Amino acid sequence: MKAYQIQTAAGIDGLTLLDLPVPKPGAGQVLIRVRATSLNYRDTAVVSGRYPGQILPMIPLSDGAGEVIEVGEAVTRVQVGDRVAGIFFQDWIAGKLTREKIKSALGGAIDGMLAEYVVLNQDGLVHLPAHLSYEEGATLPCAAVTAWQALVDRGRLTAGETVLLLGTGGVSIFALQFAKILGAKVIITSSSDEKLAQAKQLGADETINYKTFPNWDEKVYELTQQQGVDQVIEVGGAGTLEKSLRSTGVGGRISLIGVLGGAGDVNHTQMLMKSIDVQGIYVGSREMFEAMNRAIALHQIKPVIDHVFPLTEAPEAYRHLLSGSHFGKVVIQL
Repeated sequence: MKAYQIQTAAGIDGLTLLDLPVPKPGAGQVLIRVRATSLNYRDTAVVSGRYPGQILPMIPLSDGAGEVIEVGEAVTRVQVGDRVAGIFFQDWIAGKLTREKIKSALGGAIDGMLAEYVVLNQDGLVHLPAHLSYEEGATLPCAAVTAWQALVDRGRLTAGETVLLLGTGGVSIFALQFAKILGAKVIITSSSDEKLAQAKQLGADETINYKTFPNWDEKVYELTQQQGVDQVIEVGGAGTLEKSLRSTGVGGRISLIGVLGGAGDVNHTQMLMKSIDVQGIYVGSREMFEAMNRAIALHQIKPVIDHVFPLTEAPEAYRHLLSGSHFGKVVIQL
């Protein structure tokens, strides 16, 4: 089978396309013919050796979807022919995240999905919503579940609240789609008027070009009648957190997800004086994934895919993601 392996932590140039034996499922395991995978910013850290606890050599990517073609003994959750996706943390079925569960992250702590065939435990799988293609299903395990946990499981977003989304990558666009089905108002930022127009078409209520308005937190306060937002999906990290704190209203919540904005200073006074909850979000459990899929199926949500690359052009998919020009998800088709 064809599979990519990271053999040295040399960035994208460390990706090597190999011919490897097709794995065999053992008891409780399932052989999957992978049809599509998708990229997350985390994958660029893995390929550069900047991801904690990663192994080398390693098959990368946490996100993938495909068809069950063989099952091992005692498999009851799936059967041959089922359309499935792997969950990000193979051992996080429900409950709280633990150190042991973190060690089961696909494409980081263990081999991932960028291969024509993979073997996973039956417990580490979910069924795809029937209306989604394999390419669309492959976008769900990391970005979508992250947005779902932030807004729903821990955010408890309710109709009429206001959400601020930073940028138009995978997590932010899924958060936009989820926030709208929950009846929330959405403000979204980008440096591109074209991307902001696309976000409007998906239901964004207000848009801010942060190049036009460098002090975008002031614009957020203006758009919320000086009240601030109820929730922020914070993908910039320390580089944008200070503005996110100023954008958040009293008793609001910030879901800290990414580090795209680099380093920066944070004034903790905002957290204290406005009683803001700042929560770290690290993807989610199978239980969250399955709840999210029920909502996706009910509302017929279609993931937004920016570009689909063939397997042979996987390095170009990484470069496209790093360019920041994408809107939504970047997919590799096998």
